Amino acid sequence: MFGGTVQASSRHPLRSHPPIGTKFAPPPGAPLPFGGEPRRIAALTLIGMWESNGPAVGALGALPTLAAAGALVWAVARPRAEVRQRLGRLALPATVCAVLSLVTSFTLPAAGVHAVWKLAEAFVLLLLLAAVTRWSPLRALRPALPTTALAVVLWPLPLVTGESVLEGIGIVAFWLLPVAAAVAAGAYPRRQERRRRHAVAEARSAQRLQLSRDLHDFVAHDISGIVVQAQAARFVAATDPSQAMLALERIEKAGLNALASMDRTVRMLHGPEAHAAEPLPGLSRLPSLVADFTSAGTTEVRLDMPPRAAEALSREAGAAAYRIIVEALTNIRRHSPDAPRATVALIPTATTVEIRVTNERGTRPVPPRRRASRGGLGLPALAEHARSLGGTLSAGPYGDGGWRLTAVLPAALLEETP
Repeated sequence: MFGGTVQASSRHPLRSHPPIGTKFAPPPGAPLPFGGEPRRIAALTLIGMWESNGPAVGALGALPTLAAAGALVWAVARPRAEVRQRLGRLALPATVCAVLSLVTSFTLPAAGVHAVWKLAEAFVLLLLLAAVTRWSPLRALRPALPTTALAVVLWPLPLVTGESVLEGIGIVAFWLLPVAAAVAAGAYPRRQERRRRHAVAEARSAQRLQLSRDLHDFVAHDISGIVVQAQAARFVAATDPSQAMLALERIEKAGLNALASMDRTVRMLHGPEAHAAEPLPGLSRLPSLVADFTSAGTTEVRLDMPPRAAEALSREAGAAAYRIIVEALTNIRRHSPDAPRATVALIPTATTVEIRVTNERGTRPVPPRRRASRGGLGLPALAEHARSLGGTLSAGPYGDGGWRLTAVLPAALLEETP
């Protein structure tokens, strides 16, 4: 039935088998190995393919390379809007490809896998490693990173059988270098992206803080003036309509100021260019602020501001000084609206400008919470702003039931006049 015969070795008859492709014929009447003729033929064919440098072993050796390249193509060959999303999902394909690489490296015969395929496989795995390090979330990165790195550093070991342990360690150490380079190539832009997001978050937080300061320092001041004028107009409307008309005019002016402050705040939200187009109010508007405050209530405010004091402060420090005075006057209106007198004084020195806002005791008893007050939310924020400029701010009781706010801001260098 089979043509040709096989001569077995007399010493080891079971270890000798014909070369693949040689026809085999059993002795007449001998039982068929493997349970029958079809099974015997299939088993001999598989054994021959495994032991030879056949195409099946080469195809299995190329499988990890093709799978890794396919994963990269799957992620990149998409519209630009979808590429980043797919790159972030490469952790699982990279882990599968790394496991395939380890399996094929240590189970297939070394002679059956061409070294070029393994080298290409290591290169593609390095690309996957960089992409996974850059885009994958940390939860998916934890299993993918060590598995892929292990597949890259261990692939040459089955190809260099017979070498010493030290040489094997040297090979692994050598391939750790491209692994470290791939991880660094993915980790650096990832870190830069995280720092950029953190900077954007800090900028947005600072912008929200600036918005809250503007609303508190300027809009709240004007709104409190509107409330005081409305209360005064209600009491004098029946007896003195002319005073009510004056109060309504002041309400209109305070409302326009509040709208201007809100418009400035909205423009600030549109971008730094729009915000820089109109600087914040400075000390040049301090006389009109004091005059409006005096006319709107019962407290007479006296301003003591030498010309040298306004010149000594920079634009930023002058805006901070204006904010501090607005906050101090607003607190007087809220907590001591019937105080007879208040003083706003700017005292320049060689290196600083000291701001003092003092009000006398009102005719009504001061509530206990006023004595323990720390200025609400506005004073702590202004104190922090003053510290950022290199100054200080404090507030507390003064004299017989009065209150004083003291701020010290650094002065710009001025030329001494003769």
